[in-house]
Amino acid sequence: MESGKNFTLKNSLTQISINEFMTELPELKNITESKASAIGKWLIGKIENGLQTGHFQTGQLMPSKAELAYRLGVSIGTVQNALKYVEDHGHIEAKPCIGTILRDKNQPALFSKKSTSKRDIIISQIKNYIKENGFQVGESISSSKHIAQTLNHPVNTVRLALENLCTQGILKHNFKNSDEQTGWFLASNDFEIEASAPNRETLVEKVVKDMKQYITENYRTGDRISSHAEFSQILQASMSTIHTAFKILTDEGILMTRRGQYGTIIMKMPDEKTKLNMPKETSIFAPAAEAAVYYYEKTQNHIKKIIAQNYSVGDKLPPISEFARELNLSPNTIRKAFTNLAQEGYLTSSRGRYGGTYVLDIPETEVQNFKWLAVNPKYAEVLNN
Repeated sequence: MESGKNFTLKNSLTQISINEFMTELPELKNITESKASAIGKWLIGKIENGLQTGHFQTGQLMPSKAELAYRLGVSIGTVQNALKYVEDHGHIEAKPCIGTILRDKNQPALFSKKSTSKRDIIISQIKNYIKENGFQVGESISSSKHIAQTLNHPVNTVRLALENLCTQGILKHNFKNSDEQTGWFLASNDFEIEASAPNRETLVEKVVKDMKQYITENYRTGDRISSHAEFSQILQASMSTIHTAFKILTDEGILMTRRGQYGTIIMKMPDEKTKLNMPKETSIFAPAAEAAVYYYEKTQNHIKKIIAQNYSVGDKLPPISEFARELNLSPNTIRKAFTNLAQEGYLTSSRGRYGGTYVLDIPETEVQNFKWLAVNPKYAEVLNN
């Protein structure tokens, strides 16, 4: 629980201006590799040149993903994959609640790695897949889509793992264009498989375990717990990871998230089996009629649908004032909805000349069959009798 130390460290670091990277932009049309790889190589060249000339210093923060995505005209997801490529080559190191920091690839890592990422596990599984299927050097292996279906993992994470295997010299790719998912060839079968790799703890699993421990030590059944943003600081994890952990704990019946004054509460302690018996006024459900849903919740659901149907990860949303005009709502209502969606890990905001609100993740648009109502306790007594 070193969030204070992290923020002290972050405040002591200087951030490289985005303009330092915006000379001689990478060629992203008619390329024979993924955009993430092309951007990753371009970033490595910029970093190496900046360190040699003294324009950059190790320990400086990289520009934000949103800034890079906007200036390069790609999604935040593509930039994130590119930064993974750069990190695999040892030029940067990402730390939750701090940022992406320049490092000397010939020196030890700035931070110890506490958990195994999902990508690391998939890398081991792909190695095992290659061995089990008897692929020979020079032979084309399956597409990333096929491997993702076989291993039951997201295609994007599998592609990141395949890119990492390229940096290790195990694979090579020969894309016809940047959107191709095929073109992976075995470059070397001189590698070993960690038998225990699939059983290692992922970052999300570790955060879920840490959240359970924190809940056990600091809360009681029925308590309202801290927000996603506060847990992100407490556990030194990204908002996306915290959001996933909240969903897991909700599915396990430990948490229940409700709108309005109630917030997220403890339904049961992690080591308990019996759920909390809720007060009558907070346990009444009704069909999700329009008039029954909190006003800002209706707004959030509507904005989620708009994002899911019209935007991609990394896209910049229109200004709040424009949303307010289109939806015939006040700017404050839209601002509150944006804030809640940001806390849920769907949006991110940046300031400055190229600032704005960007899509971090595509929301799920399945509307629940029932919604919470703001019910007067006395009225609840009448309904339940």
